[in-house]
Amino acid sequence: MAKKRVFVSFDFDNDRALKDFIIGQSRHNDSPFEIIDHSLKEAAPERDWEKKAEMAISRAEIVLVMVGAKTHRAQGVIKEVAMARKAGVKIVQIIGYRDGDYTPVPEAGRLYAWNWDNLKKLLS
Repeated sequence: MAKKRVFVSFDFDNDRALKDFIIGQSRHNDSPFEIIDHSLKEAAPERDWEKKAEMAISRAEIVLVMVGAKTHRAQGVIKEVAMARKAGVKIVQIIGYRDGDYTPVPEAGRLYAWNWDNLKKLLS
């Protein structure tokens, strides 16, 4: 079975480690998904990051939002979610940490716990 193509959206300023962790999980032999791209916002974003993000999201089958404490206010994530909705790409939100109280990103659906069973179910 072909792996689902996933774009990862995350709060660049606070949760970069989450991107690395999910990329690692995508490399498991039994992973039903592959990371095709990740959030393109950088500390000093390129002028055309939004255009690049739109192109990457349009190639994805799923946008995976990695949720930390401040993700619901991260402007880059909010824009990427809007791009996914406009493109009709499925959005899945995963809570990135075990402890804490997390707020879903607006318009991105419900939050799911980050565990292997959920990843395999939601990203396949």
